[in-house]
Amino acid sequence: MPPQQPTHHLTHRLVPSPAGRVHLVEQGTGPLVLLVHGFPESWYSWRHQLPALAAAGYRAVAIDVRGYGRSSRPDAPDAYRMTELVADNVAVVHALGERSAVIVGHDWGSTIAADSALLRPDVFRAVGLLAVPYSPPGGPRPSTVFASMGGDEEFYVSYFQEPGRAEAEIEPDVRGWLAGFYAALSADTMPAPEAPGPYFVGPGGALRDRFPTGPRPAWLGEADLDVYAEEFERTGMSGALARYRNMDRDWEDLAGRTGAPLTQPSLFVGGGLDASMTWMGDAIKAFPVTLPGLRSSRILDGCGHWVQQERPEETNAILTDWLAALSAA
Repeated sequence: MPPQQPTHHLTHRLVPSPAGRVHLVEQGTGPLVLLVHGFPESWYSWRHQLPALAAAGYRAVAIDVRGYGRSSRPDAPDAYRMTELVADNVAVVHALGERSAVIVGHDWGSTIAADSALLRPDVFRAVGLLAVPYSPPGGPRPSTVFASMGGDEEFYVSYFQEPGRAEAEIEPDVRGWLAGFYAALSADTMPAPEAPGPYFVGPGGALRDRFPTGPRPAWLGEADLDVYAEEFERTGMSGALARYRNMDRDWEDLAGRTGAPLTQPSLFVGGGLDASMTWMGDAIKAFPVTLPGLRSSRILDGCGHWVQQERPEETNAILTDWLAALSAA
């Protein structure tokens, strides 16, 4: 009888960080792969990747970003600036007894992963970006750009700026709001292209006015929605929204890196129906300059924003192939 392969289980841990603690979930042994979620999610958004990466011979670790889940939620708004989140990721790597890691992020996690690789190339030796392409620091002040978008309507990032405003919309019905937000950006439930999208708020309105009112996305079961809703019902939304409220601070903090490329081996995976592919098309076209180490760039036809949850098997195959090629290089 052949020897049985070891069974890897999910292990929850709290490790020290500059803000106090980071909650993480790990599975497997081998080279460290750090997984960073986006808004409004948690470590759970990587539930399909953890076992796949573990089976492929990696130590897969998904964190709750500062402000989410069981990780620390500082009161100070500027505690959520990008440099602080990068410091958290470095602390996780070191707390796990490692010197370096591959980092992979989705949505805001993609930007956090990219900036971690940019600021700490000594720790993050390769970077995978899902849904949001790399755009180097620089350009006009973000708040100025966002304020100029939408005409009479308000861009959602601007809507998120004022502390308490979006919270007042979301927190009376966290579960319902999350279900609508996830549906609005999912391939199988998003509004028709000609319909008003969930990216702008009408005068006197709310973001949820633009959410679809039909069934939930196929990838989002009752139990999955419960996990997300229970976390945000417990923590509130301010920690998660604080990321949007630091974009001007990030712009100032990273001014010395204006135009800087990411030189590490990299990967990009986007959803063909994700609005980010349109808004950030110029960033994707610039990859030969901004991501000179790009090994693979994939757009998944018919996929929305939640790449690794909408298309887990394809995402897992792309990730493990890329990681294997890194190891062979």
